[in-house]
Amino acid sequence: MLDVRKLVLLRELAIRGTIAAVAEALSFSPSAVSQQLSALEREAGVPLFRRTGRRLQLTPQAEVLVASAAELLDTLERADVALQSSLDTVSGTLRVAVFQSAALTLMPPALRSMTDEHPNVRIEMAQREPGQALHDTWAREFDLVVGEEYPAHSAPWLSGLERHDLTSDAVELALPGEAASPHPLATMQDARTMPWVMEPQGTASRHFAEQLCRVAGFEPDVRYETADLQTQIRLIETGNAVAFMPELVWAGRPTTCRLVTPPGAPRRTIFTAHRASASGSSAISALRAALEASAASWRASTTG
Repeated sequence: MLDVRKLVLLRELAIRGTIAAVAEALSFSPSAVSQQLSALEREAGVPLFRRTGRRLQLTPQAEVLVASAAELLDTLERADVALQSSLDTVSGTLRVAVFQSAALTLMPPALRSMTDEHPNVRIEMAQREPGQALHDTWAREFDLVVGEEYPAHSAPWLSGLERHDLTSDAVELALPGEAASPHPLATMQDARTMPWVMEPQGTASRHFAEQLCRVAGFEPDVRYETADLQTQIRLIETGNAVAFMPELVWAGRPTTCRLVTPPGAPRRTIFTAHRASASGSSAISALRAALEASAASWRASTTG
């Protein structure tokens, strides 16, 4: 009988690529991981690894075991969900990955609601870029993702993840207000000669913003790069830059920025995703309901 814990280590190696990365992720020593994987190879009775430089390459037989380990983890998660669902109270720990504007606007009311209605659920939240967060949830680092998707820039679809749309918001061009700009700015063409602030290269929001500028007939002069939207807003309000901003960032705060609807009136989709094997989890269902209520309250505040 193969050891499930060693199979999980093998799956982690397949995901992370090196023994050092597995050891860091699981808080083990590299030597302990190496010993456990060697023991698994002896138990399996077939070669599981080929060394290529400093990395271990998995053999076809190892890939078979990796797939089996994923199935075992799904089965164990479904068993845990069934057990928790049999209880009278909602309890457990949820690890949640969320992007910044959702962390600022949607999560606080949802967390307050969960504390009031389900005090036995512990929620641990970390800010992550949505693409990475989806991968990390698939890899079982998180239980739920609050993610974002820009028009024509679909978020990755990973096998075994279940996705539900939560809400959407407009993406607007944020320009400095009259007090911060000696020359009034009011259109995309006005923004073409301004410095831009955008998120780092490789993010969906960056690619979306650059494409929107190129469709409008110019290459943006991206002088400032930061994933912190609050920093971006400050640069715009002080007249130092322009940027595309999702509507959600303005919740609960005034701004001196002039907000202009870009061509096509683009909207960003906000969604949640979790492993399909966790479907039916009472804790995940409760948090999703709290997030839906938070999104509905925010939406009502923008239209009321």
